[in-house]
Amino acid sequence: MTPLLEVKHLSIDFKLNDQIIPILKDISFTLNKGETLGIVGESGSGKTVTVQSILRLIPKPPLYRISGEIWFKQQDLLQLPLSDLRRIRGQKIAYIFQEPMTALNPVLTIGEQISEMLKEHQKIKGSDLKEKVIELLYETGIPSPELRVNNYPHELSGGMRQRAMIAMALSCDPEILLADEPTTALDVTIQAQILDLFQKIARDRGMAVIFVTHDLSVIAEIANQVLVMKSGTIMDYGDIFTVFDHPTSDYTKQLLAFI
Repeated sequence: MTPLLEVKHLSIDFKLNDQIIPILKDISFTLNKGETLGIVGESGSGKTVTVQSILRLIPKPPLYRISGEIWFKQQDLLQLPLSDLRRIRGQKIAYIFQEPMTALNPVLTIGEQISEMLKEHQKIKGSDLKEKVIELLYETGIPSPELRVNNYPHELSGGMRQRAMIAMALSCDPEILLADEPTTALDVTIQAQILDLFQKIARDRGMAVIFVTHDLSVIAEIANQVLVMKSGTIMDYGDIFTVFDHPTSDYTKQLLAFI
């Protein structure tokens, strides 16, 4: 089977105060259709930089140098012209940020923001547009979506804002969903609901997901594959049962001891 996404020997350096700092060191992994890969590690391990690199979202500076390959559908995303990459962002590979309040536009309603995605990538207009937005909000579990479509981000709870972000990410029916610690800022009850939602979406849509978290118990609940990172390197990588039952690094063993 040809992987849907293949990251090969990815290395990234930042430049801070005239000092070159290695952030990622020789990262390689694959993602297949319908698979959920969990990337786990402590703060500063490089997990967010890893997923941001897929869509070249790392700002420059601090980005100084990037090497390796990121293959999606016979295209190396690191070599793709930016105009071509923009057609992949959102439409083929969608990104969900950790804190929706900073990712959502505070002066536009939720409905307007999802509509923009649909108009740009799906060319949906008129009454069909509003109907599609309400359908997406319903799918992501937002109550009374026909009313919430007119709410601004600050009028929604943290859990509903995250659901709105997920609805926006799903709007163009992407093949890959990149979720960067989407449950970190939520309380335990809402976190469980959002994790259930991710599992349902991946199952119903046959979508591949990369889920970033610092919590190995979250990975145990939703992932098929797991990649454990520390200080920009891979400590363990493989299917969930193999890594959990036979971890090769002491770091992974320490993480497992806290589950």
